[in-house]
Amino acid sequence: MSVERNLILSLLKLTQKSSVLAKQVKNDAKLPSETMYVLLEKLQSEDLLNLNSEVVEVSVNDRLKLAVKAVSLGADIQQISDLLCWQEFEEITAMALHNNGFVVYKNVRFKNSDRKWEIDAIGCKQPLVVCIDCKHWGRSISPSVISKIAIAQANRTKALSETLPNPKLQLECTKWKNIQFIPAILSLIPSSLKFYDNIPLVPILQLQDFLNQLPAYMYQLKSFPKTLTP
Repeated sequence: MSVERNLILSLLKLTQKSSVLAKQVKNDAKLPSETMYVLLEKLQSEDLLNLNSEVVEVSVNDRLKLAVKAVSLGADIQQISDLLCWQEFEEITAMALHNNGFVVYKNVRFKNSDRKWEIDAIGCKQPLVVCIDCKHWGRSISPSVISKIAIAQANRTKALSETLPNPKLQLECTKWKNIQFIPAILSLIPSSLKFYDNIPLVPILQLQDFLNQLPAYMYQLKSFPKTLTP
């Protein structure tokens, strides 16, 4: 295992709930102090953490970037995935949506056609309703599995479009006349496919770019249009 990869794994393990003291990182990674500080300063220069005296500060976004960095250095994807909690995916998703002007809803539950449905995150920005499924997969997955995941998300998105307006769902989009419901899959790392049936599969660190570009090519993606009458 490379020294840098070892250090990143220690950082991911030790910063799950808060910042960490540099000496704790040194002990866990079993590195000489000089080597550890050189690596911490390198990671800081790459905007992956903040070294404040003897305290290593790592934000949620930093943890995700460190995770991707570790994978690029050959770390086991399942191990990295296990070091990230589900809430981190949801939080960074909500943050990216909010920063791009979307009204955000998390863990939206509803019924349609006598069936219960749930969507991990919904972003509303007229005329777009982006329905995101956060997949916490920790290994490469086959195209056949990807197809099942994408089809399931398309079905959830379609069910949401069909159930609105729904008095139990006070979503921003129910105030609009014309809506484009777009399903999307979010993952830690890139999959073997970027799209399935025009449903985007977005690595989480590319979510910001995806949302920035979405208005320009939304009609090229799979969507479920709906017109609401006043």
